[in-house]
Amino acid sequence: MANVLFQNALLKKRQSTPPIWFMRQAGRYHSHYRKLKEKYTFEQLCKSPELAAEVAKGPIDEFDFDVAILFSDILFVLEGLGLELKFDPGPKFGSYINSDNYKNYNNVDKAIEHLKFQSDAIKFTRQSISNSKSLIGFVGGPWTLTRYAFGKDYFKNNNKNLYFDFLSLTLLPLLKQNIKLQLEAGAEIVMIFDSSLYDLEILDFKENYIRILEDISVSYPNKVGYYSRGKKEADLLPCMQYPFAGFGFDASIDLKYVFQNQKNGFIQGNFDEKLMLLNSDQFKQELQKYIEFMKTIENRDGWVCGLGHGINKETPEKNVHLFIENIRKEFNL
Repeated sequence: MANVLFQNALLKKRQSTPPIWFMRQAGRYHSHYRKLKEKYTFEQLCKSPELAAEVAKGPIDEFDFDVAILFSDILFVLEGLGLELKFDPGPKFGSYINSDNYKNYNNVDKAIEHLKFQSDAIKFTRQSISNSKSLIGFVGGPWTLTRYAFGKDYFKNNNKNLYFDFLSLTLLPLLKQNIKLQLEAGAEIVMIFDSSLYDLEILDFKENYIRILEDISVSYPNKVGYYSRGKKEADLLPCMQYPFAGFGFDASIDLKYVFQNQKNGFIQGNFDEKLMLLNSDQFKQELQKYIEFMKTIENRDGWVCGLGHGINKETPEKNVHLFIENIRKEFNL
């Protein structure tokens, strides 16, 4: 029960046609999701396993993506730790962690119990999609979640010791347990979405943060993928030596460089998601430029075609169809 193209990419087997999936492929741009949203809140769609499966299945049926993604949110782990979370429509916390209260938010077992709905959602999703499709889970990146947990105002204090204590002592074991929960439920891999690395200084990244990433990767070899935004190609090179299943890259990253330097696992990306907003004629021109660039990469083993970040809510559905149709046409050799 898996997509052959995606499994080949995980193994870096040579193939002409890449598998395709988008971050946030089940979401507000899609009429299927919007219809469900007329009846249910975002939290109901996430926390009811049957509804979460229906949302995840929508873009598979409509666009024929190769991979389905657990429908959930990265912030539910923080809710599980005790932070009050509401979506109105975006996420809003009732309070944040600080130096006085952070020890009150460290009950990993309680948080994992709270996240059991993700396990059920994965099982229902697996049952609802074709055996020819793959299914993956995801968690938030440790640094990205830390920024949310402490809030923007407190984060300006730049209390690095406190942040890394929370990262190492609470978030790391919690994320490892969350990954285990999703894998045991049937996710083929679990992605880490780390979209806020732009304010993590290079020295902190190289000396401290990558140790956390290494810990996760060696705990589940070849079962966890890592997406980052906000770091350059050379900054990420050390991470590429860890036993991750693969890596996702934003649109600023030169994939030619990555294919030359990353020896293991898939390489996902990285069409600029903002270009998906163009009218169809302009969009096709930009997509063709991307296709021609990818064709200059002689060895594309492990390529998973996708966007540089999550699909924008204003993206025309027509462009999603055009993207998938043209990628499969141009790389069906």
